[in-house]
Amino acid sequence: MFERVREDIQSVFHRDPAARTSLEVLLNYPGLHALIFHRLAHALWLRNWKLLARLISSFSRWLTGIEIHPGATIGRRFFIDHGMGVVIGETAEIGDDVTLYHGVTLGGTSWNKGKRHPTLKDDVVVGAGAKVLGPITVGTGGRIGSNSVVTKDVPDGATVVGIPGRVISRAETETERNREEMAKKIGFEAYGVTDHMADPVAQAIHSLLDHMHAVDTKIDRMCKSLSEQGIRSCDEKLPALNDTDFDSVKEEDEE
Repeated sequence: MFERVREDIQSVFHRDPAARTSLEVLLNYPGLHALIFHRLAHALWLRNWKLLARLISSFSRWLTGIEIHPGATIGRRFFIDHGMGVVIGETAEIGDDVTLYHGVTLGGTSWNKGKRHPTLKDDVVVGAGAKVLGPITVGTGGRIGSNSVVTKDVPDGATVVGIPGRVISRAETETERNREEMAKKIGFEAYGVTDHMADPVAQAIHSLLDHMHAVDTKIDRMCKSLSEQGIRSCDEKLPALNDTDFDSVKEEDEE
């Protein structure tokens, strides 16, 4: 128990530069207080002392402004910064090294019994005021922007913002790596190839790069087959493309 509290205190230092001493954290961080009360309440809940567990949970909410249902499952090094207004539902599951800011709700969208609250995997960060609702999963390393409303699964490493929540970036996929390689191969970096610019021009450039990569791959295979047959028609190199050929495109983008 005391070892786990010591670990929780150290996790505060890793994620809050305002923390100065262990005593200051222990006495003044409501997120830590709520977590300690929850561990006690959760242990009682698992032993079927449900009324006592709910009483401890209610006292914790009165003391800290953080409501954590004793049935919720929370991993190691969980950190609630500021904390006021945080609500965590009964069937919520939280992994290790997760961070929540004030006003976050891990809520349900149904009155039916069973799994109805979110699952947050390891290393997830949920910004202030965000609502993560329903039996969805936020993948490892996911980031939820402040005041977002998320009702669908979030892929590993993805960042979600807005109402309703939409993915604005995610862990790099093989397709995205192919696009980047193709852009480098033809000698320029197209201004619309990032996933942060979900507009028609970006969509068109994505499609063009995907098509070029497919054609390039097919030509390479054909040339390899011809070479194996002793045909050297593919030995000629393609003409190089220069960055200067695309200066006008870049200048228009900057404007």
